[in-house]
Amino acid sequence: MAQYKSTPVTVRRSVAEINDRFADLSSFQSAIDALPAEERAKIGDVRFDKTSIAIKQPQFGEIKFQVKTNNPGCIEMEAVGLPLPLNLIVDLLAVDVDTTQVTSSIDVEIPAMLRPLIGGTMQKAVDQFGSLFAKLNA
Repeated sequence: MAQYKSTPVTVRRSVAEINDRFADLSSFQSAIDALPAEERAKIGDVRFDKTSIAIKQPQFGEIKFQVKTNNPGCIEMEAVGLPLPLNLIVDLLAVDVDTTQVTSSIDVEIPAMLRPLIGGTMQKAVDQFGSLFAKLNA
C-alpha cells in the first residue's frame, strides 16, 4: 500500500464543526457554488451530495468517494467503482478551540513498480484536495 499526504492546512473551525460538515457533505456543495467563477474553474468538476464526493478528472474519469467512517479527528472515505482499493483520509488535529489543522492522505493499493509512474499524480491529487478543503472551510 502506498500513502500520499498533503501539506497540513489550518482552518478556522473546530474539529467538531468539521466532523459535523462531513456528516452531510452537501454543505460543501453550497460552499463551492458560492465561490467566484474563476475559483470554481480552478477546482474543476467536483460535486457533493449527502454521503459522497464525485471528482471528474480527464485522466481517470469520475472517481466517487463515500464516507466510510466519521470519527472525531478522522474521516475516512473509500473510492467506489475503482479496480483497486483507494481511501481518502482526512485527519483533524485541534490547534485550539476554534482552529484545526487538517491533513489529507490517500492510501492506494498499487504495485511497487507502478508507484514511480503514478506517484506524482496521486501526490498532486491529495494536495489539491487539501487546498480545496481549506477554501471550503475559510
